[in-house]
Amino acid sequence: MKGMRVLAFLTLAMASLLAFGRSPLVDLKEVAPTVEQEPRYASANNFLGRPVVGYEIAKVMLTWEAAEALAKAQAAAEALGLSLRVYDGYRPQRAVDNFVAWAADPADRVAKQAYYPDVPKEELFAQGYIASRSGHSRGSTVDLTLTREGEPLPMGTPFDFFGERSHTDHAAVTGEARENRQLLKRIMEAAGFQNYALEWWHYTLKDEPYPDEYFDLPIE
Repeated sequence: MKGMRVLAFLTLAMASLLAFGRSPLVDLKEVAPTVEQEPRYASANNFLGRPVVGYEIAKVMLTWEAAEALAKAQAAAEALGLSLRVYDGYRPQRAVDNFVAWAADPADRVAKQAYYPDVPKEELFAQGYIASRSGHSRGSTVDLTLTREGEPLPMGTPFDFFGERSHTDHAAVTGEARENRQLLKRIMEAAGFQNYALEWWHYTLKDEPYPDEYFDLPIE
């Protein structure tokens, strides 16, 4: 019952925003059409090994403010002959709930070798890789990398790899991969984003417009 009440509140919050003007969320292609998109959670290519609840189609959505800031970051990347590639943006609360349910099932280890080979599944919560609330649900957080001519630059680990090597400044990540992480960080910070230190790919708009909202509309 508590979960149902939370979802009802989130839906009402979104409805109230719609009643007073444009939707708080926008298809990223409308604002930054040259940003590459690879929405992993709409596919089986993710740590669950299947499409995630709430991702009905492969589309990246963000708040208008985050999308406009990302367009600035893309312009900076393109000036260097590069591009941004986004793996995830807005994440419905129901998708986060799907992650939580998956984490609570010790038997479901389909993608363990690819995404968390060295971290016991039962420790994913304690180590901060899974949480019951995600900044993504506020619409101004994005997971992304840099590409050159359609190929992702080396970053030391894959996207969504659960392990210390994914920490942005991890000492074991050196050379080209470290340089690429720092380049991505500079580009994103200059556009108004801040990095989550445990994940090199994770950035949130510093002045996010809905810091207390957790939206739950599906991506469709």
